[in-house]
Formats: sequence, structure tokens, C-alpha cells
Amino acid sequence: MSWVSTAVYYDCINRSIQKRSAPKASAPLLIESLDFQELYGLREDADWQRAGSVLAESASRLEKAGAEGLIICANSMHRIYDQVADAVDIPILHIADCVGARMHADGCESAALIGTRNVMTESFYRKRLVAHGVDLLPPDMSNVEAIDRIIYEELMVGKVTRAAERTLRTIITRKEQEGARAIVLACTELDLVVDVDANILPIYDSTRIHCDAAAEWILGKE
Repeated sequence: MSWVSTAVYYDCINRSIQKRSAPKASAPLLIESLDFQELYGLREDADWQRAGSVLAESASRLEKAGAEGLIICANSMHRIYDQVADAVDIPILHIADCVGARMHADGCESAALIGTRNVMTESFYRKRLVAHGVDLLPPDMSNVEAIDRIIYEELMVGKVTRAAERTLRTIITRKEQEGARAIVLACTELDLVVDVDANILPIYDSTRIHCDAAAEWILGKE
């Protein structure tokens, strides 16, 4: 939900449209970029309820402005997907369903999930992947703390360090040793420190997959 995420999504969707359509094609998009400061560090149910109201109001404004479909450009905010979906009459592409469908199509049945604390430890994201036949390794709380800190204190403010790259490389290596056959990269900003195209395990980058699904949906509507 940070400005970094917004920029990545805009770039990725347009590149996907261009690749699938024509060199000069671009995506018809309505974008509402929210103040991340209001949506940061959510812990209590009341905080999430408030965030849900913010996103639901945003979704309603976009629908009234002419949007025919929506995507929420943050993995963690899919915790309040149902609240947002209830506020509009247009479809919302759920990021975890898009990822799960891609993994199922590839025959991938065992993976480790890497993202923010709530994505890694709560059920709202994990159960969607499991529903597509993906067996997920349990979260390692020491990894959860380290990754959460890197995401919120560094990547979401545009800071990229070699130390963060080494930390993620080490975590991915350990997950491979623990039996994971793939990694679900469930945070938009993590591809800043993880090479999704050259790693010891296949990387299912949720951002790329979500953007591809959005591009396919757009082209299917045209």
C-alpha cells in the first residue's frame, strides 16, 4: 500500500499489457493512492476495521468513477478483502487466488510463504493458497520478525541494502533445506531484495502474478 507498491504495480501492469497486446498499448487505469501513514503497523481488530473502511470508501469512489474491476495493491491488505468486496458491485481480483491458481497450474504443491507478519502467520492468505492444493511450511517466528522489519523499516521507504539481500537469500536457502519446493513472495516490495528470476528455488512473485491477472482481465474486457 506504500507509494513504492503503487509505482511497481503501475509499471508491471503496463508492461504486461504491452507484452500481451501491442508495443504502444497501455493499460486504462484508475488509481487511488492512499496515505500509507494511516495504514501502517495495524495490530488490533479496531485498526483493521478502520483500514477496511478506508479501502472500502476508496473502492466505492473508483467504482463511481467508472472502474469495472479492482485490485488491492498490497498483500497484507487482503486481510480486509471481504469488507472491501462488500462495498462494491464489481469484481476484485484476490491476489492469493491468482497466485494459488498459477501454482496449481504448475503442479507446485509445497512452498514457503514470505511476506509481512500478518501474511505469514494469519490464515486469511494461507487458506487461499491451501485451497488450491499448496502445502505451506509453517512460519519461523525469527524469520517473521526479520522480514517484517526489513519490509516496514527499509523497503517501504525506498531503502535497499546488501544486508537485506543477504538475509533473504539465507532465509530462502534454509526453506529449501526444510523441504520447500518453491517460495511465494507475498510482498510487493520484496522483489527489491530478492532476484525472482535467479534463485535456488522457483519464486512465485505475487506482484507479477497479480499484475498479469489484471492485464488478462483488462484485455478480456476490451
